[in-house]
Amino acid sequence: MTKYMDYSSPEAQFSYDVNKSPLFKKDHQNLINILGVNQLNTLDNTSLLDIYLSKHHFVEPHYHQNAAELVYCISGAAIVSILNPFTKEILNYRISPGQVANVPQGWWHYEEATKDNTHLLAIFNSPVPEVVLGSDILKLTPSSVMSKNYCMNENAWIKTTEKVKSGTYIGPSCLEPERYSPPRETQFSYPPYYYQYQPNPYHYRQCIPKTF
Repeated sequence: MTKYMDYSSPEAQFSYDVNKSPLFKKDHQNLINILGVNQLNTLDNTSLLDIYLSKHHFVEPHYHQNAAELVYCISGAAIVSILNPFTKEILNYRISPGQVANVPQGWWHYEEATKDNTHLLAIFNSPVPEVVLGSDILKLTPSSVMSKNYCMNENAWIKTTEKVKSGTYIGPSCLEPERYSPPRETQFSYPPYYYQYQPNPYHYRQCIPKTF
């Protein structure tokens, strides 16, 4: 989509200080700043998140319903994990300064810093990056729906998710950083994703993490 505006207008903006546009702040080492058309009105189908993380902190699982995301590592190091809905695999991409990982639009993903002072730049092909957070899905979906759909004890589900905070953005949200130990490398099995174009909608395929 081409942006039409009067670039001769005194209201046209061509520069901006992203440090003045916070999206979320957990502490002084873990925060996200945002730049979109609402901050810089001459942007055309581009936006970004400026992300700072300390070691073993995550940008929580989420997806962007309106844009693809290119994650560029400026400093530190991170693992960008993506659930490929076509192969049913978790893909783990380790990136360091100068390296990128690309997340297609609508794909479930998350990022974990593996070093302190990690700085990531997330670039979107949309003037405003929209997001659906995993914490919102967990907290806003009625417990009765989860228990009936997945044959779980509703009280157990409520107890399990009671520490989840809607709008977490950066985790862990329930543990002090010094008490948090990194997760061990494991293999996971995920329930299948069903699509109309699949010839057999009841085909199960194991989801196996891959690290690159």
